[in-house]
Amino acid sequence: MTDLAAQGAARVDWIRSRMALLAAARDELSVTRPFAGRRIGMSLHVEPKTAVLVETLAAGGAELIGTGNHGSTQDDVVAYLNTLPGIEIVGRRDDDLDQHHANLAHVLDSGFDMVLDNGADLVAGLVARGTAATVLGGTEETTSGGLRLRDDSELAGRVPFPVIVINDSMLKAIGENRHAVGQSVVESLMRITNLMVPGRRFVVFGYGWCGRGVAQYLRALGGRVAVVEVDELKAFEAALDGYRVGSIDDFAEWGDVFITATGHPGVLPVEQIERMRDGAVLANCGHFPWEIDVAGLRAAATGSREIIDSVERIDLPSGRHVVLIADGRMFNLAGREPKGNSIESMDLGFLLQTLSLERVATRAAELPAGAQPVPDDIERTIARRFVAALSSAE
Repeated sequence: MTDLAAQGAARVDWIRSRMALLAAARDELSVTRPFAGRRIGMSLHVEPKTAVLVETLAAGGAELIGTGNHGSTQDDVVAYLNTLPGIEIVGRRDDDLDQHHANLAHVLDSGFDMVLDNGADLVAGLVARGTAATVLGGTEETTSGGLRLRDDSELAGRVPFPVIVINDSMLKAIGENRHAVGQSVVESLMRITNLMVPGRRFVVFGYGWCGRGVAQYLRALGGRVAVVEVDELKAFEAALDGYRVGSIDDFAEWGDVFITATGHPGVLPVEQIERMRDGAVLANCGHFPWEIDVAGLRAAATGSREIIDSVERIDLPSGRHVVLIADGRMFNLAGREPKGNSIESMDLGFLLQTLSLERVATRAAELPAGAQPVPDDIERTIARRFVAALSSAE
């Protein structure tokens, strides 16, 4: 084992010892072997907690060919996973977008009969290639991927196999999206920028589960929080939760830090960025790096320079500047020294992945084609297990 792989193995070992739900699932799957003879194609953030998921699927008999997501791959974890039999992971942290697309193409070229997707990139590739009929079914992790799967102009009605959307799970919404994303985004912002939260003015774009969590954790630490939300009912909820609510027109000149969490492209256009106060900070925690108009910002800029890793100063024609975090990518996983979501939340989320993939492997014929929520019995089983695990720790 190389030094890099040994480093990854040590980190994964520490994480594995704290993921009790997946440990129990690994014991069960090593007996039932629901994935025996199956090959899973994966596109997912590759970090130590992901490695524990891969080990769990392998214990159930799966082979796996996979790649990470752009900018979030951790090289030592890739090196470790590639020492395991039946596992091949491609990609590096410093891959540019073209290489990332080449990594996805490699996974698609290699062939698989189940898919574990993040952002619907592999499913979209299968549909574009006309090879989707070769796949039994799979899962999708994110809000962004669920939107693509249900988009009439892209994938709706074109996916001939079942895709269980993990992000539809209320367990994931509460445990991972609200609490874990809220915690990891605020922790990452504090660690990367070294800025003080109390008293600072934050504008959160989107009041879905992730936006709720980010707003909640910022306010808990003393931040002054406003919410930009176009959906009337979510805006209503944010207002009753005590936040200032309005449009970007209302808050562009008010905010100090702007965090996008919508899953939609172009929610923070360069025209609004040019109105911001000197030194405003721009950060995105959505899956795709398209929520902030980074290309338009760079085209309008008079200059830029990296301050420290993941922190870039961009000068504007007005003489003011803004600070861009992690090039507009999901900064709690693509920023400096990324930790991602908490161990316990990913134990929960990856058990949702595991049991949903098991359902596809064993009962795909009972599931409709296309995007669908996690089956209710899986949700309730995991809820009982998680509460039991919390209770046993008291």
